[in-house]
Amino acid sequence: MSDSPTPSSDTDFASIPTTEQDGGRIRRSGDIGSRTPSPGMAPEHSRHWRDVFWLGIFVVHLILLGVFLGVFGINRFQRADRLNIDKFTDKWIKTKANLTETYWRYYAVAGGVGTLLGWLWLALLGSKANQMMKLSVHVLTTYLAVISVLCFWGHEIFWGVAFAIGASVQLLYVISVVERLPFTMLVLQKAVKLVWSLPEVLRVAYIFMFVMLLWMVIWSFGAAGVVAMSLGDGGSWWLLVVLSVSLFWTGAVFCNTVHVIVSGMVFLVLIHGGRQAASMPPKPLMKSLRHAVTTSFGSICYGSLFTAAIRTMRWEIRGLRSKIGNNECLLCCVDFFFHLVETLVRFFNKYAYVQSTGVEALVAYDCSGAVLMMGTILGGLITGTCSGLWTWFRDRDRVIMIGFTATLMGMILVGLALVVVESAVTSIYICYAEDPLLIHRWDAEFFSQMSEVLHQRLQHRSSRAREVRFNGQLQESVSV
Repeated sequence: MSDSPTPSSDTDFASIPTTEQDGGRIRRSGDIGSRTPSPGMAPEHSRHWRDVFWLGIFVVHLILLGVFLGVFGINRFQRADRLNIDKFTDKWIKTKANLTETYWRYYAVAGGVGTLLGWLWLALLGSKANQMMKLSVHVLTTYLAVISVLCFWGHEIFWGVAFAIGASVQLLYVISVVERLPFTMLVLQKAVKLVWSLPEVLRVAYIFMFVMLLWMVIWSFGAAGVVAMSLGDGGSWWLLVVLSVSLFWTGAVFCNTVHVIVSGMVFLVLIHGGRQAASMPPKPLMKSLRHAVTTSFGSICYGSLFTAAIRTMRWEIRGLRSKIGNNECLLCCVDFFFHLVETLVRFFNKYAYVQSTGVEALVAYDCSGAVLMMGTILGGLITGTCSGLWTWFRDRDRVIMIGFTATLMGMILVGLALVVVESAVTSIYICYAEDPLLIHRWDAEFFSQMSEVLHQRLQHRSSRAREVRFNGQLQESVSV
């Protein structure tokens, strides 16, 4: 299964749908989980709305949240306790109350920096893709360590320890996958090349970033009102955590919607041999967009709740598993958790079909999803640092609150930019699993490199399986 993907997200089970090509060469693809038909390919009558319950939950959640955000923000906008809410907070320890606009400007910085970083990522990926990916991998560990030191210096022991652990885990993961990075960078470069040949795909990312930024204006208005309320730190933190979970879900839904749109478009381009091919359906991007925001939107809302956490656990377990060595007891425990996570991945996975073709060995070797996630996290941390530093000079008591939520805002905006690359990676692997000649027709040199790595990985797996069987037989003979 894949280390690639999602952004984030991402909904993994609504990405690459069923497709048929002229002459019946390609009959199905990896959309096992969502069971949705292809954008622009399947007839209209075959489309059915999926997971309508979760679609309703998401829409209702947005409406209710919008009301609460408006109440929290207006309550302290230009005048303290405008709606007389403080009388309900007497049971909490009161702190110095401020106005909504006091903190809203810090979130404005976060939104601006996050949007700028997302646009810069997309712009620089076209010309300096390899350098940008290496920057994500190698700078993130150092950045986490520096933030940890700053937290200890500011007497924020908990956050200092948390960032120190994050830096250590990041370093161990990079060490565990360092031999896979050259192939990963190659795949990402080809994915970027594919994306940049489709300017309409980039426009989709820009549009969704703008829409997400508009929602963040409303969200940050309410979050600033929460920070300004005369609640104790405990009450403010609980409210901010709830708001952050909502923002994370909303951001994941946006990312996965872009992922479905872009994947459908790229998949069609690869199947038909080019954007200008005569067999291409008319207005493929619009049909993919309509498919994503209607029949598949419920599945996107559902999958966005789980896939990011599942994939993060999977990446970390893979890295730990590769470094255990011959410790059979520890390996057994890790394998148990690994297979548990793999079971979840099979349900929420955009690469379900490749299991039956052998290409899962190639997909598992690639860690492009983790590299893109590192870029997303780095962008979020830079955003949080910018807002946090300004807050430090104005109100040191609120640095962590503002920095935490600003980091989340930056991650979502940068993730929306990088998801188009992840979608191209997904489409490349699905097409290679369906019919390798599709990749050969698109880029013969890249096809040869993929085939060579796949051959090496299958040989490696075979030799490892023989070694495991031999060790098992040896242990049985010794015990006898």
